[in-house]
Amino acid sequence: MTSIALFNNKGGVGKTTLSYHLAHMIRRLGLTVLAVDLDPQANLTSMCLEETEIEELWENSSELIDQGAAPGGPPGTGRVRSGQTIADAVRPIMEGTGDVAHVEPAQLEPGLWLLPGSLDLSRFEDKLSNEWSRAYGGDIAAIRTSTAFHRIIEQAVAAVEADVVLIDVGPNLGAINRAALISADTVLMPLAADLFSLKGLSNLGPTLRQWRTDWQTLVLPRVPAGISAPNADMRPLGYVIMQPEMRLDRPVKAYQRWLQRIPWVYTAAVLGESSPAKDDRHRIATLRNYRSLMPLAHDARKPMFDLRPADGALGSTQQYVKTCYREFRQLAEAVLDRLGTPWDDGTGRGTATHRP
Repeated sequence: MTSIALFNNKGGVGKTTLSYHLAHMIRRLGLTVLAVDLDPQANLTSMCLEETEIEELWENSSELIDQGAAPGGPPGTGRVRSGQTIADAVRPIMEGTGDVAHVEPAQLEPGLWLLPGSLDLSRFEDKLSNEWSRAYGGDIAAIRTSTAFHRIIEQAVAAVEADVVLIDVGPNLGAINRAALISADTVLMPLAADLFSLKGLSNLGPTLRQWRTDWQTLVLPRVPAGISAPNADMRPLGYVIMQPEMRLDRPVKAYQRWLQRIPWVYTAAVLGESSPAKDDRHRIATLRNYRSLMPLAHDARKPMFDLRPADGALGSTQQYVKTCYREFRQLAEAVLDRLGTPWDDGTGRGTATHRP
């Protein structure tokens, strides 16, 4: 099993959309995928589940429905059960009543599972922040808190026999993301070609290296044998360029200017190389903007590359859907190739030839 955190210190670059579609496409390549929503905004959960399922999951029925002012939604699908989110798993730690609780991943389809998020997860931020420095001294309760996400994911991986774990996190360098990222084997960075993404990389790289060093040198040697703890590898896997919408006031020349600077900043800030590269060897893919397909995909509750004429993808839009499928498949294959993870979509073309 290999885990990948999708992370960028800059929000709004399409990170959750990338997580959702990459999870679906890796499953198409014959692997079992566990998607984990560790963003307190729970955007990945909202993309994966129906609104009525989220109400059931969060035990939060609509007041309008309760009062008879609005009709109830369709019956549940049976994919989720109430109280089975990441926030529910860490609640005993937050309340001081015990260790992490077991939660069941929701099966979205055969071979694709979700550990749902919740807005309540934001309450865990202060607890994680307070316990981090105490873990340096070997405090067992602090270590249990800091390793909570790792152990929740570990339990879920064992339950569904996942081959690949995709972890969606929020766009910040706070305590929740620190605990989420130390749980990841690798980090995939979606970027926009603009000043904000470059600044995000400049902040992100040194911070990841510091977290890794602190954990591996100050905490990991003090973890008791009975507590499973991550190694905090956080190996940079590469980056994906998410193209913006082209407007008349944003010429291609401006886009290219930032694009050319990304390789240097990535190798210098993220990889910490003394002689930064100017080529794009660490770029896994460049994805065009598929914003016109997103409303259709949202309404159909399916990935953009699965849209059919019945979903409103008519005429030339179907060609756009095919292009979307091709690009996301190439991305998924490239990611698995960098992981060294073999895949088999039933055609015998699965391979894994490169590990950076």
